Amino acid sequence: MDDKLIKILFVCTGNVCRSPMAEAIFKKKVKEAGYDDVMTASSAGTSGEHVGDPCDQRAVLTCRRRDVQLADHRARQITPEDFEEYDLILAMDWEVLTELQQRSPAQFRHKIQLMMRYANEFDEAIVPDPYFGVNEGFVQAFEYCSDACEGLIEFFEKRAKQLRAERAAAKK
Repeated sequence: MDDKLIKILFVCTGNVCRSPMAEAIFKKKVKEAGYDDVMTASSAGTSGEHVGDPCDQRAVLTCRRRDVQLADHRARQITPEDFEEYDLILAMDWEVLTELQQRSPAQFRHKIQLMMRYANEFDEAIVPDPYFGVNEGFVQAFEYCSDACEGLIEFFEKRAKQLRAERAAAKK
């Protein structure tokens, strides 16, 4: 794990809807906030069903309409190494959370949380899976992810500033 970089992993079931949306939203917001030198993100799925597939086109369109780039994403399944590599592993729903806790080595379970715990505006505990639903579900997922990503950046802001200060001191 790179101790000079805050690394977040967003996880849903197939890595074709919610988690790639969250990753793309987070990266955009981090860049806009000026923290892209100290914060990064990726995404994965608990299922291997969609490995290598692009995002669901409804997710791509929802993001594109909100100026978030998602078209180049390819689904991947979470790996054992991910539990060590990432500082925080954020599940989209209870099922994913349970799956992650079961797969994770005990020493890394503290990193696994529900993403919506970082939301400021929405009180929901999970980001519902829009995959089998209608387009409005993707809009809702985007809004939930966006809110939680803002809260996540706020949560890590102090640590991001500390990492920058440590880098600056190391260069002297």
